[in-house]
Amino acid sequence: MSADLGTAATSSIDDMPRVMGDDGEFHAQDEAVVLSGTPPEAWVALAFFWILGSVVFYQFITRYVFNDSAAWTEEIARYLLIATVFTGATIGVVKNNHIQVDFFYRYMPAGFSRLLATAVDVLRITFFAAATVLTVMMMLKLGSNSRMTMVDLPMNYVYGVCLLGFAAMAVRSVLVARTHWRRGYSVLERPESTMDDR
Repeated sequence: MSADLGTAATSSIDDMPRVMGDDGEFHAQDEAVVLSGTPPEAWVALAFFWILGSVVFYQFITRYVFNDSAAWTEEIARYLLIATVFTGATIGVVKNNHIQVDFFYRYMPAGFSRLLATAVDVLRITFFAAATVLTVMMMLKLGSNSRMTMVDLPMNYVYGVCLLGFAAMAVRSVLVARTHWRRGYSVLERPESTMDDR
């Protein structure tokens, strides 16, 4: 029996792609980068990230090279980080890979796990829709009176990005739930699946 296991292990190793060539050199090839499936929210998050990086770099130069720190950079960098997080969180909803516990779904009856997974979809939609409404209410209450500390701009610009992030997450949650309902299972029930599976 141990010989069978050894043979099985050897054959599975032989089936794997080789990275060490006959010449003793390491040979690896990168996969082609395909950006066609990148959601629009990812491009927005990337833009915010690069602007944030530029502001932090400018802050570093003014502080440590010119010894005359630009006062506005710390506050703007904080707001750009918030924008990056809220737009980036939408990508997690699109790919349905936010933190989730799927352990108990393995031991539940299929019908109950389907019901519970649907409840998770509905609760996710409800949460993001409620957060969108609450953000609008807060923005209306603040009006144009609340201003940024160092830059004379309304704080509602920052909250507006949060609002758009919550709204995008709510819309994307509806699309994720629709995908789950159409195919009859969610990632919670089948952790090996992805949102690209049809």
